[in-house]
Formats: sequence, C-alpha cells, structure tokens
Amino acid sequence: MEVVQIIGVGLIAIVIIMVLKQNKPEFVIYVELIAGVIILSMCFDKITAVINFVYELSSKIQLSNKFVGIMLKITGIAILAEFATSICKDAGESAIASKIEIGSKVLIVTTSIPIISSLLEIILKVLP
Repeated sequence: MEVVQIIGVGLIAIVIIMVLKQNKPEFVIYVELIAGVIILSMCFDKITAVINFVYELSSKIQLSNKFVGIMLKITGIAILAEFATSICKDAGESAIASKIEIGSKVLIVTTSIPIISSLLEIILKVLP
C-alpha cells in the first residue's frame, strides 16, 4: 500500500501548490522540493532492499561486486538526475534542466568505462 501513500503525498502537494500559486507563487518550488524528498525517502527502504538483492544475486552467480556497484551507481545517477531535471522544469528553468541532463549523461558514460573496457577485452579474447 506504499503506492497509496506516495500518491497521497503527491496529491496533497498538488493541492498546496494550487493554493500557493494564487497567493505566494514563490513558495511553490519549496513545496515541490519537499514533496519530492518525502516521496524519495518513502522509497528508500525499497531501494535498499533492491540493492541488497542485487548484491546477493551477484554473489550467487559470481559476478564481480565491482561491476554491480558500478551499475547501481549509474542507476542512482539516472534517478537523481531525473529528479533534479523535473524540479528544474517545474520551476521554469529548462536551460538548467538540460545542463543537468547533459552532465548526468557524461557521468554515466565515464562511470561505465570499466564495464565497457571489460566487455571489449572479452570480445577481443573471443575473436581470432
């Protein structure tokens, strides 16, 4: 039933935002930020469970924890960048949002270099 709680927080935030837009529009961004942080914190236990499951699964199939850590880091970068981009777009700052998107993509590519190089090494070993 966590989804009901998340939806509830979102709907309450929307009602507060609609009221604030009429009276104090400068406070809308703060409500959006607070609602986003509350929703992310509500998901933290589930995220932790997924991370533990992935590490447990990787140990069973003898996958390097280094690669699992990199993949989880990439996923975290993508989630946080999407959150920040959405906040910026809601605030009317699409230029900053696009810079965050570009920066996060660069970080994802640079973070994935060890995985890419390992894959290339495997491919080169297979090829004659």
